[in-house]
Amino acid sequence: MKIYLAPLEGITGYTYRRALYNCFGGFDKYFIPFILPNQKGHLSTREKKDIMPENNEGMYAVPQILTKNAEDFIQTAETLQEYGYNEVNLNLGCPSKTVVTKGRGAGFLDRPDELDKFLDEIFRKCDMKISIKTRLGMDDPEEFEDLLTIYNKYPLEELIVHARVQKDYYKNTPRLETFGEAVERAKSPVCYNGDIVTAKDCTRLQDMFPTLDCIMTGRGTLKNPALAREIRGGAPASKEEIRRFHDMMYNEYCEDLSGDRNILFRMKELWSYLAPMFTNNKKYAKKIKKAEKCVIYENAVRELFGCEQLIGEVENADMEKILDYYNS
Repeated sequence: MKIYLAPLEGITGYTYRRALYNCFGGFDKYFIPFILPNQKGHLSTREKKDIMPENNEGMYAVPQILTKNAEDFIQTAETLQEYGYNEVNLNLGCPSKTVVTKGRGAGFLDRPDELDKFLDEIFRKCDMKISIKTRLGMDDPEEFEDLLTIYNKYPLEELIVHARVQKDYYKNTPRLETFGEAVERAKSPVCYNGDIVTAKDCTRLQDMFPTLDCIMTGRGTLKNPALAREIRGGAPASKEEIRRFHDMMYNEYCEDLSGDRNILFRMKELWSYLAPMFTNNKKYAKKIKKAEKCVIYENAVRELFGCEQLIGEVENADMEKILDYYNS
């Protein structure tokens, strides 16, 4: 089973990816949050930092491009090729209204004729591997039948399918029946994306689709950085690993970002996912959320790690006590 890290704008930047890779590993590909092309394929300072080879050392990193303009896509792909990349990903899945109303991301799915012409041009003119990350459609999963017919016309490196439509956002149950059409009919390799939060979720998916050999996880990994390792049969995260993971990111943000507010914005977002891993997490999450100075934040984090345990470790310890009782 191949496992990919999903690109999440503003969260899974190079600082996060590097800490995840060094502390937990387990991913075959690390997708870089989307680049929004501007004139002549130039990259912003943030985008340059995110794709610099030294910031992705050891990883198979794949930059993602968000655009509806074929020329912009081609110019950006050529720029990325100069940095040593041989694969790019087209974002046809972002459900954000600000993106969709401009006809980008999932909004492009509502214009199949334009999308077909766009794909024809980029596949003719780009000398790179191109994968697509898509949703099933804008409003109705029945739209996917026509979209898949379009995708099948081109030599995709792979088709990554988030099994929801745009209007679902990240709510509602993934539409697995429609995803099954991709598994059966797609001419390119298929990767599943959507609500992989535990190793059991992956097992259930494999039971439903025995030929599926690739998944992508984003928010599941934010909630549990050791998820890919667990899917591969490895150990859950330990508190010491989470501390190292946190410290690696925090120290790098302190070096790269100016001002407590910018640093804490990034860390608070991280804790909105990580906090539920800990016992009695709500009071510490509240302290972290209210912190306006790094020193106050550091004290709250130190208290959390010093006083609480990972819920998984407590559950495992309780189970060991029960087994010891019955075996005594």
